[in-house]
Amino acid sequence: MLAAEIPSIENGGVAKDGLSVTWKLKQGVKWHDGQPFTADDCIFNWQYAADPATAATTIGTYQDINVVKVDDYTARVEFEKPTPFWADAFVGTAGMLLPKHVFEPYKGARSREAPANLAPIGTGPCLFVGFKPGDLVQGKLNPDYHQKNRPYFDTIEMKGGGDAVSAVRAVMQTGEYDFAWNMQVEDEILKRLETGGKGHAEIIDTGNVEYIALNNTDPWKEVDGERSSLKTKHPFLADPAVRDALNVLVDRASVHKFIYGRTGFDTANFVNNPKRFASTNTHYEFSIDKAIQLLDDAGWKPDSAGVREKNGVKLHVVYQTSINAPRQKTLEIVKQACQKAGISVEIKSVTASVFFSSDVANPDTLAHFYCDNQMSMTTMTQPDPAVFMRQFLSSQAASKANKWTGRNSTRWQNADYDNLYHASENELDAVKRAALFIAMNDMVIKNVVVIPVVHRPGVSAVSNKLHAPLSGWDNNTWAVQDWYRDA
Repeated sequence: MLAAEIPSIENGGVAKDGLSVTWKLKQGVKWHDGQPFTADDCIFNWQYAADPATAATTIGTYQDINVVKVDDYTARVEFEKPTPFWADAFVGTAGMLLPKHVFEPYKGARSREAPANLAPIGTGPCLFVGFKPGDLVQGKLNPDYHQKNRPYFDTIEMKGGGDAVSAVRAVMQTGEYDFAWNMQVEDEILKRLETGGKGHAEIIDTGNVEYIALNNTDPWKEVDGERSSLKTKHPFLADPAVRDALNVLVDRASVHKFIYGRTGFDTANFVNNPKRFASTNTHYEFSIDKAIQLLDDAGWKPDSAGVREKNGVKLHVVYQTSINAPRQKTLEIVKQACQKAGISVEIKSVTASVFFSSDVANPDTLAHFYCDNQMSMTTMTQPDPAVFMRQFLSSQAASKANKWTGRNSTRWQNADYDNLYHASENELDAVKRAALFIAMNDMVIKNVVVIPVVHRPGVSAVSNKLHAPLSGWDNNTWAVQDWYRDA
């Protein structure tokens, strides 16, 4: 909601050498308070996000570029080296633009104090009306919207809180709502509710992946006031044999068959889409016997209670994830297999609003990763893996120093991976660049940095009367100005 819509960028040009891209802004676009949207806003957003004190999650996009104002409606993005993914700045997740005249006083360390954080001003089809945290967001038609005869709705309400199954019921069963997004609900439940005739599951292709992340640092040891410090190593996940054993103890096929169905497909890859970036070199297997053999060979022996240990360290794994039924059931499947192999498992469930928050003071967030393993989904918000694979860069390791805004929550650091990624940043040959991302994916899988579980398409519950254009490469409301409902 804190965004100038990217349709405001009308046209421009990419330099043949890949060193710059020029954006021509659509004229006549206004912020919701009536102020004009201009190139000055683009310049400000670059400076705002690139400032480390702001602690913006998009800092990785903006910190190494330069943005020049050509005129009031033209901005040029300049790169230090040839850049194949030139659209990253001002597009996609990095394209959520803020109004300069509203946020300029809050640049830097005061970024979280801006009143507009909770009362947004954008350029979109809906004006902000009200917000109740964890409950409701309300909007109304923007009479100055830059597209004629849009939007079609006078008001819009977005309901938060509750759980995914209740949200699906509100669309498909009671008809109370028209749309519900990110429906991580068992496919059996979706199919049953679809028979009611009021709504259906809209399933679209994406690059999203549900996976288990393994902590490379020690979450139980505090160094200089920080757990999971880069100065530590995990007491048992540092052993490749343990990581390999945990990998073969994930029954992906059963998770797909009995939980996700149409909404999640077993995979061995972290990058699954677009297909030119998906590796054919990887595979997965489920074998408790192989896990036992791996642990036996590495010297992890069962104690009197059947839990394996070595040099006084026990294989007791704390898995953390957000509260929802598919994730809880997936981890129960993993737990049963682990226990048969002599690995004790404890499952810690965290409220989603906490787990996925950016609260620097809350130790239970995904970014803090104060446990051994954690399961979540990473969304791929553009059909290019550049931003998606940034989360394994050494420089992106989440820490107290960067207020846990680094995308690399596993804290895995590998110079060879870094070199591959940096080569991809400047490789203009599409085939060679795809090969670099495949090599990165293979390295992550081989080292069991993460364990992919299912490749997840986008799943929304949609009223049978609602017409809502959706994309697997953007947020669900990217084209809300074109939504309409049958009478």
